[in-house]
Formats: sequence, C-alpha cells, structure tokens
Amino acid sequence: MELTDIEWPARITHALKRQNFTKPTCIQATSWPVALSGRDLVGIAQTGSGKTLAYILPGFLHIDKLQYNNRGRYEGPTVLVLAPTRELAQQIQTVCQEFDYHRSVCIFGGAPKGPQIRECRYSRPAVVIATPGRLIDLMECNILSVSDVSYLVLDEADRMLDMGFEPQIRNIISKITNQDRQTLMWSATWPKEVRALAEDFLKTYVQINIGALQLTANHNITQIIDVCEELDKMPKLMQLLSEIRQESVQNKTIIFAETKKKVDDVTKQLRSRGLTTMCIHGDKSQQERDYVLRQFRDGNSTILVATDVAARGLDVDDVKYVVNYDYPNNSEDYVHRIGRTGRRDKRGTAYTFFTRNNAKQASDLVDVLREAQQQINPKLLAMIPIGRNAGPQRRRYGNPMGGGGGGRGFGGGFRGRQNGFHQSNGGSYGPTKPSYGAAGGGGFGGQRRFEPYGRN
Repeated sequence: MELTDIEWPARITHALKRQNFTKPTCIQATSWPVALSGRDLVGIAQTGSGKTLAYILPGFLHIDKLQYNNRGRYEGPTVLVLAPTRELAQQIQTVCQEFDYHRSVCIFGGAPKGPQIRECRYSRPAVVIATPGRLIDLMECNILSVSDVSYLVLDEADRMLDMGFEPQIRNIISKITNQDRQTLMWSATWPKEVRALAEDFLKTYVQINIGALQLTANHNITQIIDVCEELDKMPKLMQLLSEIRQESVQNKTIIFAETKKKVDDVTKQLRSRGLTTMCIHGDKSQQERDYVLRQFRDGNSTILVATDVAARGLDVDDVKYVVNYDYPNNSEDYVHRIGRTGRRDKRGTAYTFFTRNNAKQASDLVDVLREAQQQINPKLLAMIPIGRNAGPQRRRYGNPMGGGGGGRGFGGGFRGRQNGFHQSNGGSYGPTKPSYGAAGGGGFGGQRRFEPYGRN
C-alpha cells in the first residue's frame, strides 16, 4: 500500500511531506483501511513500528466526519487515547501537534492539575490523550466528560494491564455512552488478559498481527548478554562506554537500572568520571523529566540513565545503544527496554549484564534470543537449570559464572580483534562469531575494538 492510496486531507498530506514521510510501515498500511472503515481493531506489533500514526490519522478523519453532523455542539472529546505512562501520552500528543489538525489535550499524573483543567475547560479538545488515573480524577470532578467519545484507543494495552490499570480502564469505558463507539486496541503481545479485554469491549473486531503473537524482540537489534558478577558491572560499563565514544561521541546510549537509587548511583559515578550524563525516574518532577528528555533528544547529553519509566513511550529515533545495567523482573520489560534502539528499521545494539540473581529469568531470555536468531552465551544456557532447580543442578553443571582465568574487573577479559571481539578465556560474550575457550572470571579486558553487528 502507498501513501497516495488513501485520499488524505491536504493539511495531513502537507504535514507528512514536511516529515519526509513517503511510505507507511507495515502496521500502518494494514490498519488504515480497517480503521477508516469504522471497524473495531486489535493491532499486535512490536514497539517502534509506527502504531501512533496508525490510529491518529484515522482518528482525525473520524472527527471530520462527525463535525459535519454536530456543528455547535460539544459534550466532550470525540477521540480518547488511553496510555500507560505520561511519557507515552506526551509522545502521542507530540505526534498530534505535528499535524496541527485537531485540538488535543494531554492529561497525566505527576504534574499539577491546574493547567490541565484549564486546557480541558477552555480549549474544547477533540482529542484527549490520558493516563487512566488522572483521567478518572478529572471525570470525578466533572471537569471532563467521556460520554460523547466515539473513537477509543487503548495503546500499549498489555502494559496497562501489567501496571494494574484494568479496573480504571473498565471504569472509564463504562462512562462512554455512545453506542456507535469504534474501539482500537494496540499491544506488543497477546496474553489472555488482553484477549479478555478485547472480547469484553470490542465488537466483531479485525485482528492484525505484525510478527509473532508471542514475546519477540526487534530483529534489527543485536543482543549481547554478559554473564558477570555484580561487582564487575561498573568497570564493564565504563569500558563499554569508552568504546562507544571512540566509535562516535554522538552515539546516544540509554542505561537501564532497576531502582531509583541505582539510577542516581550510576549517574553519579559516570559524572565523577567526566561523562555528561542525565537521569530520569519516577521521583523526578515533570518539569525535570521534560528537560532531561529534551536534552537527550537534542544530543546535548548522549547518555541517559533511567528506570523503566523510559522503557515505553520514549520515541528517540537515533538511540544507538541500550545497556541493561540491571536485568528487569520479566522478559516483557526486557524486550521493551531494548526496543528503544533499532527503531524505524535502523540497526541497534543492546548489552545486558546478567548475574546469578537473574537466573530464574534465564529460560525466558534464551527463548527471546533464539527467536531473534541471536548468538547465545553458553554461560546463560548453563544457568537455566539453576533457575528451575537451584541445588542439584548447580552441583551438576558447576559454576556458570566461570572459573579461575581472569579474576574480577579487567583481568582475563577479551583478546583483541580488529573487526569484532570474541571470548578467549574471559567471562563475557561478544557479537561476532564467538570462540568459546576455557571458562574464566573475566571482564572487558585486553586491547580490542568494539564493533557491533550491522556495520558492514
């Protein structure tokens, strides 16, 4: 399907040309005809595939159609988009504002209510993008009514359910009295909880799957798993960032840590070593978070340390590297974290530090790696029995972290190689045809040059 196959209004066409948009992505090409026909829709596609435009542009045309029949009447927004996080909600509004086609308002928690209330009261928005909690707050205060919504979007539905928003979602939908409502649900995965929600609120829907229904990672991302000790993480991170900067000081890198305290600690250590580093987590004010993201997008700071608040909704096309300093609690979050790179069909590289404490996640991680046809570190494979049965299997397979050669930090490590790196007797893992030798403690030692996949 080509962009010209649909007769878009001139203002939308001009906006698309300004953005050098020439060809729709797969999810856009398949979902636009369905959404424009008025049918309910379930779209399953990986992060970064262009889902926002897949539902926003048909939403604009939906508003155009209704406004001819409801001139002078305003009971509330026509289009409602529910999103799990404020970062994703703000990103969706940014897309709306780039078209400057219909008035939109973004409401989310963690920010003062006053400005959001004024926008809702005085701008009479046709489009409301909201996180569920703050939307319910404004509904209960009679600031905003959703009764007239006729185009409902549930974006990142799997994430909203993971975050416990199902009661709020059901509450909001129960207040929509428009019987002609069109509902579009978007998700990266298709678990039974998302299926149940679709069965409850969608009418004879069309389901579009781009890729597999099970958990999958973007195949444009090279995934490198470094099985290591907790104390080795910071030296390894410093060595990795040094090599990334040697390649180009403009390479944007996101480092994910599990807790707010860890984010602050990692940021402090990187800054003490002379690296310009910004950080973001839930305790930061909205004003500070907006400033940090703006600095990162503009390239004024190329290193961002974050909790999972940046795992979804952070749409920065030119992130080259993702580093999982801490492995997340589940593989779904892992897939969304690394999905911050490799967007819009670009190549990306994701590094993950994996320790004994993460052993119970080893099996799921190996499944993700296999599906993406990635090289798998044998030490990660050796941890799978430990995750299932720690005692006996540990004795059977020995110490998966490696034996005597190398020690902590940079002893052992990798042997130098011009076009990549491979394991000689260290405890880490590299992306180019690894040559596995004797097990060792290892780190990122030795003289070598970091070369990710996809550069040739």
